[in-house]
Amino acid sequence: MTLRIGCTADDFTGGTDVAAAFRRAGLRTALVFGVPDGATALPADCDAAVVALKSRSTPADEAVADSLAAQRWLWSQGAAQVYFKYCSTFDSTAQGNIGPVADALMDAAGAAVTLHCPASPPNGRTVYQGHLFVHDQLLSDSPLRHHPLNPMTDSSLPRLLSAQTRHRVAVIDRPTVRRGADAVREALLAHEQAGVRHVIADALTDEDLAVLGAATLELPVVAGAAGLAEGIGHACPTAGPVTAEPRPSEGRAAVLAGSCSARTLEQTAQFHAAGLPSLNLDVLAAAAGRDVTGEALAWYEAQDPALPVLIHASAAPEELAAVQAQLGVTESAAQVEELLGTLASQLVGRGVRRLLVAGGETSGAVTTALGVRAVLVGEEADPGVPWTYAATEHGDLALMLKSGNFGAPDLFTRALRTTAEEPK
Repeated sequence: MTLRIGCTADDFTGGTDVAAAFRRAGLRTALVFGVPDGATALPADCDAAVVALKSRSTPADEAVADSLAAQRWLWSQGAAQVYFKYCSTFDSTAQGNIGPVADALMDAAGAAVTLHCPASPPNGRTVYQGHLFVHDQLLSDSPLRHHPLNPMTDSSLPRLLSAQTRHRVAVIDRPTVRRGADAVREALLAHEQAGVRHVIADALTDEDLAVLGAATLELPVVAGAAGLAEGIGHACPTAGPVTAEPRPSEGRAAVLAGSCSARTLEQTAQFHAAGLPSLNLDVLAAAAGRDVTGEALAWYEAQDPALPVLIHASAAPEELAAVQAQLGVTESAAQVEELLGTLASQLVGRGVRRLLVAGGETSGAVTTALGVRAVLVGEEADPGVPWTYAATEHGDLALMLKSGNFGAPDLFTRALRTTAEEPK
């Protein structure tokens, strides 16, 4: 087996998103959770492998160490290019981790220049004149600026990245992108010769990303969101259609949501409005020592097994702020992760075979609790939200890991209904 491309992603749902992008481009794609070790094995005949880390909000030195370990493992599997996937909102801590990780990956690869593009047009993320937009708003004016860990109050990608690296940052504008891959390659070379290391490219459409993918196919390290990864995947010379894997149609279904994003709140409200059983976890009570997990499991056992259930710790911004004021940002996030990770393990042990998880940190907690290290990526329910397939000690599991801001408002009900009633 020889990989066409390897990828390191800075959180678990980001890993799922980029894996789905490679699969759309015709690459048979595996997703590995956490830094691989000597025992980590890929499914057979993979064209792409994504290593999903929890490096977005960790201290920069930890993020760099994990990313370098993932890069070395991907090289050992034959990957010639490593794609550094970060969120399409470019969020990280004030000190990184996008700049430090990109610099470390480039240093290890001996790369002089790289291209960045966080655009994801199907999800409304575009880059114009080096500024990141969410639909028709600057990121800093959009609801997505309210990230609970890394609020994004600036939309200038050169300014954001320059604060995280000692190297020069420049922009390739859209007129250059519109002239095609050769023009982009020439611009990259000119920037490299001028001493620029990080080049941010404008992109408004999938066609722009296809141009950028073709222009960067030979670079040792490239960075961005899932859109550029798909462009690179399409540029791979032998990429072709991937046969869909069968989805389990038996067993109970559940949603675990820890994200407090506006879209996840919409999805939670829609699930409740559909008359389906949902339970809101009391994070403060859990922190005070009440057996919230036991109460949730008792509630689950009392529900109709034919219906999907939703258990969530999602909260509106004012509610989240109140919890964080009492527990602190770090402790409140840790409490949610512990609750939902434990519940995932217990629910799968009780027969759940279709599990949808909302939120990057939540997804990391759930896969860790389930002991899931690698999955094969299947069909998408919405752009960037695929089903994946894993083996657990309790049997096969269909697992969907959803970035908080991704998916249509009816994703929770539609994905589980389609999986259960209309297998393809």
